[in-house]
Amino acid sequence: MFDPVLNALPAFAGFFLTAVALLAAFLVLYAVVTPYNEMALIRAGNDAAAVSLGGAIIGFALPIAVSVAVSHNLYAMFGWGVVAGGVQLLAYVVARFALPTLNQAIPQGRLAAGIFLASLSVGVGILNAGCIV
Repeated sequence: MFDPVLNALPAFAGFFLTAVALLAAFLVLYAVVTPYNEMALIRAGNDAAAVSLGGAIIGFALPIAVSVAVSHNLYAMFGWGVVAGGVQLLAYVVARFALPTLNQAIPQGRLAAGIFLASLSVGVGILNAGCIV
């Protein structure tokens, strides 16, 4: 009864661990690109930072999930993960140049800026996921 699940566990573990590693790498790169420390802001109760980072995580995870479902290949998943991370970071950089006050708004806890960044990240992530073939 559980044979199909047990037989698939090694593949699941490989995809899941790769996805977690990709997410961790993305978070490190995202922290480097942003001029503020999201984790410190979140620990201090900054809602804007939490919403913004949460949106970036979801926007990155969506294409990873689709790449697993479409490709069933760790190398393709990894490649799409690199693309997804690049797209998310590019979206942040473009938003930062389009709205230069974002750099100050998130540390100041302006929730509107956090919601905007989260929405942008999720929207770009959905488009990115939809383009994976």
